[in-house]
Amino acid sequence: MLTNRSLRQRHLVAWLTKHIVWLLIFNGIIAALYAYDLLAISIPWLPVSVIGTAVAFFVGFKNNQAYDRLWEARKIWSGIKNNSRTWGMMVMGFVCPFDSESHKHISEVRKQLIYRHIAWIYAHRKQLLEPMAWERASSKSYEGRRAKKFDRKFGLGTVKDVSIDDLTQFISAEELQQMKGYKNMTTQLINEQSLELTKLKDQGYFDDFRHMELVKLLQLFYTLQGQNERIKKFPLPRGYSYMSNLIVVLFTFLIPFSLIPELMKLGHWALWLSIPISTLVGLVFIIMEDLGDYNESPFMGTPNSTPMLSLCRTIENDLREMLGEKDLPPSINDVGGVLM
Repeated sequence: MLTNRSLRQRHLVAWLTKHIVWLLIFNGIIAALYAYDLLAISIPWLPVSVIGTAVAFFVGFKNNQAYDRLWEARKIWSGIKNNSRTWGMMVMGFVCPFDSESHKHISEVRKQLIYRHIAWIYAHRKQLLEPMAWERASSKSYEGRRAKKFDRKFGLGTVKDVSIDDLTQFISAEELQQMKGYKNMTTQLINEQSLELTKLKDQGYFDDFRHMELVKLLQLFYTLQGQNERIKKFPLPRGYSYMSNLIVVLFTFLIPFSLIPELMKLGHWALWLSIPISTLVGLVFIIMEDLGDYNESPFMGTPNSTPMLSLCRTIENDLREMLGEKDLPPSINDVGGVLM
């Protein structure tokens, strides 16, 4: 997530340089062909402007849908954060000792339930970071390599990440190995929580009513997990995504063939003005297209994505403080105006 009011210069350079260069080269070549009478195509400005209006509507629709996906992802993670705090509160308040023997183990019981939940949020995050075929970071093209480089320089590459093997600080190595054997580790972690709650109820740590309330919360975590998986595994319809990219490129190629003849009415010298003007117009549409492409994948791990690592660390520290722990890991802060 970008945190600064304005983009940093190095972000803009890394993002826009390639587009500016190829637009200047293309528009410069077309202008030179007109200047030396090697090209005389003249497309009326009116149809090109109508096409530009249609392209703007099409790309605008895509960007609206992409932002909806990004905003929904952020709302779901807010739900995970808020309900995780509720989980910690309920575990601390509902799981109570019932005799002198259980009093000795109550801290360990609470810690196990809370730590397994922390393992779940980190595992869920890693699951969402797995690249999908339609995401830019998965592409083998120049755009894919550029997205990976952008990620390394300004995204996840700037922070110390948490791996699946690091979860041994929250669950035992044996349990982690067992969970890694499942196709969906996060689903089984919540199921393990449910089995543990049933066992604790049978041992007398809480009554049926409190057991039901805790299980309802686990059901809610399943719902939130499923909502994130829906966004991750169901892309923006590829027709909209691909065609918007195609028509932006086609419109960008049409601009100089219409703009240059119009400018030449001011004088032969004016055709050179088409180079910066065509570049600027094309750049605006390309920026709109790029923003939509990145925003439609809110779990891709780029600077535009949902700051899941920061949210996970916030949840972890909140829950561990409920256990009375003081030696907590540092919060995830933004690096270079990017919060991951």
